[in-house]
Amino acid sequence: MREDVEEFDAYLNHLAQALGHADRHAGLKGYCSGLVMPLSRKSVEPMAAHIDPLHASAKHQSLHHFVAKAEWSDRAVLQQVREWVMPALGLHAAEEAGYYWIIDDTGFPKKGKHSVGVARQYCGQLGKQDNCQIAVSLSIATQRGSLPIAWQLYVPKEWIEDRERARHAGIPDDLAFETKPQIALAQLREAVASGIAPGIVLADAGYGDETAFREGVTELGLLYAVGIRSGTSVWAPGTAPLPPRPWSGRGKPPTLLRRGPGHEPLAVKELAMQLPANAWQTVTWREGSNAALSSRFAAVRVRPAHHDYLRSTVRDEEWLLIEWPDGDTEPLKYFLSTAPEEATLEQLVFVTKMRWRIERDYQDLKQEFGLGHYEGRGWRGFHHHATLSIAAYGFLMAQRLRMQSGGRGKKTSLNARCLPFPRITSPGGVQRAQRHVPDSITTLRILLGQRLMQRWLSSCTTIERATTYMTQ
Repeated sequence: MREDVEEFDAYLNHLAQALGHADRHAGLKGYCSGLVMPLSRKSVEPMAAHIDPLHASAKHQSLHHFVAKAEWSDRAVLQQVREWVMPALGLHAAEEAGYYWIIDDTGFPKKGKHSVGVARQYCGQLGKQDNCQIAVSLSIATQRGSLPIAWQLYVPKEWIEDRERARHAGIPDDLAFETKPQIALAQLREAVASGIAPGIVLADAGYGDETAFREGVTELGLLYAVGIRSGTSVWAPGTAPLPPRPWSGRGKPPTLLRRGPGHEPLAVKELAMQLPANAWQTVTWREGSNAALSSRFAAVRVRPAHHDYLRSTVRDEEWLLIEWPDGDTEPLKYFLSTAPEEATLEQLVFVTKMRWRIERDYQDLKQEFGLGHYEGRGWRGFHHHATLSIAAYGFLMAQRLRMQSGGRGKKTSLNARCLPFPRITSPGGVQRAQRHVPDSITTLRILLGQRLMQRWLSSCTTIERATTYMTQ
């Protein structure tokens, strides 16, 4: 018990170096301690009542000031979190499949109209359009674990254009409107500039379908495997746009690529429907909760065609990966990837399906660390609360990774094949975290919360201890 709690104290002291003022250290320690406590709701008021029931009102004020008003840097704290977690995350990265940079967004349903950035938009948690906030994140991941390293609220254009409303919610005056893919690309640029270990960029069709996003990733020198929509146009294998028209000798020589009758790109769905039966193979990529996960896939080399008639050079070939489950009437998912030409179908599927790690991030952050429980309405508090939730999650992720490496928890199979992109394990190599296993984030959070409470109680007088039990 003592070792875990002392390590948590050391971790919080490490994070406190980024806060700027020593008087903020107590707020950091109190807030992060509250986030790992066994509470059904992890907003300021219940956390204050739980971690200091004898002085709940004063603790509420101090925690609220720390998360909603104090001017500390989210970026600096997340950097400290990353510095602590990355050594554990990288223990097996080289011998397995390296790193992945996973882009995604998550929604927080809201009922009012005053919370910063709230608007009627698609909310994945609800599966429909509704009143919600949306945040974009970048996570670094391996087969064994993951960590969000960047986080930003998406602010709809209507908020940016209403400067009075934006200023009232604390949105910085210099914040310009950015789409979610533009926010994600900025996060990738910052990660590259910070020298973070590079990874294959993974994203769903909300990002991958944008040509500017994919080209921006390539300009950063990163590979990607991203979802696209069924209507995305590509040049079929062996085809490409026509060269510029021959120069007539007058005026400026033509430079733009051409299309022509009978020489047009295809939608990826149309291309998929034309593939022969022998193009499809069943691939198993990992073990699920109850059975191995597998589906039918095909992969062909294509050239993206979006607006290439405005270009003077032909785009490079890349992989089109198509998933068509057996028994379905049409393909289910489509992906574009800049994986090397020699990549195998198994490798393409394995890499693309690594996006499941972000689902684990959000599930644990929301269910275990109250990511969506913040009740304030301002820009600063929204980001501070998310940063602290990620910080609490990061400590337990590092602890779990070290347990696996030390043989205390379950370990993934290292039956790796010698493949250049990337080395992949057997289908059982990546296991979905389960709540009943000793090294799950849930179990570790419960144990740490109990031990923190035991330490606090052991420091109380008999009267204080009795009062605490009566208030729980």
